[in-house]
Amino acid sequence: MAKSANLYARIEPEVKEQAESILSALGIPASNAINMFYKQIIMHRGLPFDVKIPTEKPLNMAVLSEEQFHAELEKGYADMKAGRTKDARQAFDDIRKDYGL
Repeated sequence: MAKSANLYARIEPEVKEQAESILSALGIPASNAINMFYKQIIMHRGLPFDVKIPTEKPLNMAVLSEEQFHAELEKGYADMKAGRTKDARQAFDDIRKDYGL
């Protein structure tokens, strides 16, 4: 059995550059990261993350009018009063998971 096998894949140049920059900062060669990804696929018997289309796009606060902005603040205040809240740490973990950050 061979100790290694070659894998050839076409990747968008900017995606490759950004990913390899992060991997470099972590001290992980791209080939090791790909090997880890494949091992996770085996362990999960599928992709190790959800592949889905978000039901909603994140709200871009920069494009809201003052009236729309205040309406969004009111929604948040109503949710807080009704107890529809979660711990900030959990909220940020959910955001990172949902948007691959």
